[in-house]
Amino acid sequence: MMQVTGGGPLVIGVGNPYRRDDGIGHTVAKRLRSSASVRLAVVEASGEGAALMDLFEASPWVMLIDAISSGASPGTVVRVDAVQETLPHRLFRFSSHAFGVGQAVELARALGRLPQRLTIFGVEGADFTEGLGLSPEVAQVVEQVVGFVLAEASGIATATYTDRVLEHTVLDVGGNQVREDT
Repeated sequence: MMQVTGGGPLVIGVGNPYRRDDGIGHTVAKRLRSSASVRLAVVEASGEGAALMDLFEASPWVMLIDAISSGASPGTVVRVDAVQETLPHRLFRFSSHAFGVGQAVELARALGRLPQRLTIFGVEGADFTEGLGLSPEVAQVVEQVVGFVLAEASGIATATYTDRVLEHTVLDVGGNQVREDT
């Protein structure tokens, strides 16, 4: 089993790069790997639930990036503190796995296997059809999501990143808080 040492977070980029916007997690992971500004362990994963649960045990601090399909505007970024709150089921309703991100997080919670910190950045997709490349709406937020992860990993998160129990923060393309949903 993988173990992360050194105090930095494990960043998991989830998705399928051959299904257009479902590849956002992999795209962000690859971009983060090239950043030397913050110590990160970065992996790419398909999103299969049991494998994610194993990865949750590799580090006490995990950040996960995945595409979501909630009906929000494409490119909308949602940040969820998955230790403090239950994942809204509507965010991960179109997973290609019967046991995906949402189910893995909630089963890990029930079994007491969540990491001490688990932050999920979901990016609203526009196109999940077969093919390579992100839609323009999702491609334009890649650098913002990279910035959110790096800021949080550096400990310089702002009020934009503040969550309350049973709420999650919705960020616009510029990183401004749009609303908090329950």
